[in-house]
Amino acid sequence: MNIADNLAMVRDRIARAGGDPDEITIVAVTKGFGPEVCRQSLDAGLGELGENRVHEALEKMGQVQGGDWHLIGHLQSNKVRLAAHRFALIQSVDSPHLVQALARLDPAQRVLIEVNVARESQKSGVDPDRSAALIDEAASALQLQGLMAMGPTSGDPQPAFTELKAMRDAAQERLGIALPILSMGMSGDFEDAVRAGSTMLRLGRVLFGPRP
Repeated sequence: MNIADNLAMVRDRIARAGGDPDEITIVAVTKGFGPEVCRQSLDAGLGELGENRVHEALEKMGQVQGGDWHLIGHLQSNKVRLAAHRFALIQSVDSPHLVQALARLDPAQRVLIEVNVARESQKSGVDPDRSAALIDEAASALQLQGLMAMGPTSGDPQPAFTELKAMRDAAQERLGIALPILSMGMSGDFEDAVRAGSTMLRLGRVLFGPRP
């Protein structure tokens, strides 16, 4: 596994999809990999590390120096106290309850609202029809940075990604604030996400190969 070579290939694919590799943040999804892969990612220039589970992330934070850690998996209510203050960005806020719980602990917490634009019951994320109210609440209670979504399990992901960007643009207009982060695109669909305007990609397999 040569992370630097894989990263160079990813950056080339971003450029071929019409994106600027220097303007799009890559979050290295290190879930399931040990601390050594986290260190290798940092050495390769990947400064943002993404984890799905709070406990796994906290364990690695104690062993790996440097980097900004993102929580990209579903945040359970009973893990809010552990997660607040610890992550540079919590990408998976999807309910008023989570907004309120995080705000009580750390109003300066940077967050994204996760929207289920794929409209798939197995995916987390707020229903698109209820997203505007949650976005507005998060903007008033926390440091809202933008929106996050997963593409559909099958079929063309472009409509879902385009919808998320439209939601973000509408929220900026409505609230009069900048929401610079559109976190959409994973190893199987990141070029479609780039074409739809993604500013942040969450990549694991394309950088590291299959999880052990």
